[in-house]
Amino acid sequence: MAEADAMLTLVTGPSRSGKSRWAEHLALRSGRPVTYVATGPRLEDDASWSERLALHRRRRPADWTTWEVEGELSAALEQAPAERLLLIDSLGTWLAHHLELDTSAWEQEQEQLLSALQHCSSPALIVAEETGWGVVPPTAIGGRFRDRLGALQQRLLPRCSEAWLVVHGRAIDLLRLSRPVPEL
Repeated sequence: MAEADAMLTLVTGPSRSGKSRWAEHLALRSGRPVTYVATGPRLEDDASWSERLALHRRRRPADWTTWEVEGELSAALEQAPAERLLLIDSLGTWLAHHLELDTSAWEQEQEQLLSALQHCSSPALIVAEETGWGVVPPTAIGGRFRDRLGALQQRLLPRCSEAWLVVHGRAIDLLRLSRPVPEL
């Protein structure tokens, strides 16, 4: 098991839970200059997606820098200046860029990300979606997304000094109020 890194915070929750707002609140509270690292694709033809991105942009303070890295998160982490706080939004949209990879290539991509996070000189807030809260995806690729994201979050959490679950606009401190599930 990896040792917790005082510079990593994980913020998870279902869609529309307030997880990005909570991560933004934590970033503002940090007192550091912030770089918002957007992992989502640019979908100019999708009006709903474009509106969602516009909402996120309007909430960000003018002095925050934005990096649109799409699937190239690991490379971006290598360039991050130590004095800035990274707000990475989100792990699920980053994973979506790599969903078509076979198992071996996915393991390599995942290891590259975990290594980049471990060696990154900037503290990071990582927003991640919670999936699989009751609905079984009807497609194989939907199941792959759910399984890969859940497994990646379980590998990431032990590296974090803080972890928050945001549900219904309420943030719950996972590390303070929970116990690890033992391996059987």
